[in-house]
Amino acid sequence: MVQRLRHEGIERAKIGGFDLDGVLRGKYVSLEKLESALAKGFGFCDVIFGWDIADALYDRATLTGWHTGYPDVQAVLDPETERRIPWEPGVAALLCDFRASNAEPHPACPRSLLKRVIAHARRLGFEPKVGVEFEFFVFRETRDTLHAKHFQELAPLDPGMFGYSWLRTGQDADLMQDLQRSLAGFGIEIEGLHTETGPGVYEAALAARDALGAADQAALFKTAVKQIAHRHGLSACFMAKWSAAYPGCSGHLHQSLWRAGQNAFHDARAQGGMSAVMRNYLAGQLALMQELTLMMSPTVNSYKRYVPGLWAPLVASWGVENRTCALRVIGCEDAKAARIEHRQGAADINPYVAIAASVGAGLWGIEQELTPPEATQGDPGDSGPNSVPRTLREAIDAFAASKAARQLFGAEFVEHYAMTREWEARAFERAVTTWELERYFESI
Repeated sequence: MVQRLRHEGIERAKIGGFDLDGVLRGKYVSLEKLESALAKGFGFCDVIFGWDIADALYDRATLTGWHTGYPDVQAVLDPETERRIPWEPGVAALLCDFRASNAEPHPACPRSLLKRVIAHARRLGFEPKVGVEFEFFVFRETRDTLHAKHFQELAPLDPGMFGYSWLRTGQDADLMQDLQRSLAGFGIEIEGLHTETGPGVYEAALAARDALGAADQAALFKTAVKQIAHRHGLSACFMAKWSAAYPGCSGHLHQSLWRAGQNAFHDARAQGGMSAVMRNYLAGQLALMQELTLMMSPTVNSYKRYVPGLWAPLVASWGVENRTCALRVIGCEDAKAARIEHRQGAADINPYVAIAASVGAGLWGIEQELTPPEATQGDPGDSGPNSVPRTLREAIDAFAASKAARQLFGAEFVEHYAMTREWEARAFERAVTTWELERYFESI
C-alpha cells in the first residue's frame, strides 16, 4: 500500500480511531511510520478511554487511570478504510481498532464493539445493512467567534423556517457543492441533502452500506462536515438540541438484515410483506429500547429533545410508514427496500455505539423469537409503561441493570460506558446554567 501511495503523490498519512463520545483521535505520520504501523500496529495512549469529550480525566475509571499510568494500547489499522482527504492534499487517512494488553479487542473501543455485534449476526447467518441520516445546523460563525460569544446569540447560515427549500440550497450553492464533492472524494456517499425546518438546518441521507462501513461513513461524515464548513468561515453543529426555540437534530438508522444476497426482512407471502425475521427483530428492538436508550442518547443534551411535539419518539412503539413511532417500518412490499428506520437517536449519536445497540437488540429478538405488539396507528403518545428514559440518569440506571446489554456487549463495556455517562450526569449537575442565573439571580 505505501509504495502505491507514494506513486500517487501521497506525502503523509493521518491515522486514528474514535473514542466513546464519537471524537476522532489521531495523528499525522510519515509514510515510513505508516508502513510500520500497517505491519505491526502502533502505540496509542489509552487516555482516550480515560477522559471525557473535553479531555477531563474520569475519576472512577477502572480500565485505565492514574493506577495504570495511562499506558499505550495497540492500535491496528484497517487497510480497507484508506481514503484521501480532498481538503488536505497529499494526505491519506486510515482508521484503526484498539486492542487490550491481551491482544483482544479493547472493551472501550466503539469500532470493536460494533464488530462484536456484526460477528454475532454472521453466526446467525445474517449481514446487517445500515443507512444513517443526520440533521445538523450551520452557523455563520468560526471556531473563534463561537468561543468569544460563549456559544450565545449565534448567526445561522440562513434566516427563517425553510424545510425542503429549493431556494435556500441554491443560495448556499457554493457550500452545497463543496460538501457533496469533498465528501464524495472522501469516500462518503450522500444520497440526499436538503434543508430542514429551522434557520440554517440541513439533513443528509448517507448511502446504505454494511454495518461497519455505514458506521465508518457516518462517524467520518460529522468530522468532515465540520472541517469543510470551517473552510467557508462557518461552523456545523450536531447537538441533539442546541436551542429551545427550534426542533432538535435527529440521527436516524435505516437497517435491514441480508441472507444469501436476499433481504431477510421481506416475505411476499407474509402479511404486509414483513417476514418472521423482521417481526422478531422489531420485537427485540422494542423490548430493549428502554434498557439501551443510553447507547442511543449519550449526553445530557440528548434528553432535551425528548419532549412532546418535537418528532422525537417518547415511547417504544412501531408503525408502518408512521413517523411518530420510534420504529418506522418501510417498503416491505419491495424485496430490496424493506427496512426499519430506528428514529430514537439524535445527531449526537456515536454511530458505532448506536448501530451496535439497535442491531444487537434486533438480533436478541430473533434469538428469543419475540413477537411485536400490533402496529401503532397514529400518534403513540408520550407516556405509559413503554416510555423511554427522559433523563440521562434514568437511562444510566436502566442500562447498568440490563442483563441483555451484558450478554450482547460484554460486562466490561457496560460498566465502563455507564461510568462515562455517570460522569457526564455529575458534570451537568455541578453546572450553573444561564437559565438558573436569569431565573433566580435577582428574584430569590
